[in-house]
Amino acid sequence: MPIKTFRGLISDDTQVRVHLQTKDGTTGYRIVKLDVMPADTAKLQQSVLKIYKVEQTAINDDINFSDETMIAAAYLTKNDDTKYPIVLESFFDTEIFNQDIYITHKDASTGESINYYLELEQVKLDGTETAIATLKNIKNRG
Repeated sequence: MPIKTFRGLISDDTQVRVHLQTKDGTTGYRIVKLDVMPADTAKLQQSVLKIYKVEQTAINDDINFSDETMIAAAYLTKNDDTKYPIVLESFFDTEIFNQDIYITHKDASTGESINYYLELEQVKLDGTETAIATLKNIKNRG
């Protein structure tokens, strides 16, 4: 299936909506890649980027894999000793979704921005899969 890519620069304490929802809901998506990179390689950074199935009312740097609405997280730490990331980790769920997703970013160190690159695989959903994905979304918005 085709791959859709999204990339951008996201400021500290910000949320970005990725528009994916269709009228009939028969197009699903699955994350296949998530990368992050500092915007300014000369500055300290301790960033957490997360992707959710629902809009967030608060943005923080806590990562909780028990949160069923969070489908991905990336963590980047950079200190004074180098221009390059010291720690870079990203994790994502292989769940298929058919609604908009929300990317949040929080830098707990100096309030820096971060670049993100996201690849989503498009998946054609049949009637049952469409209903399941949509019902999961309704439950999460609950």
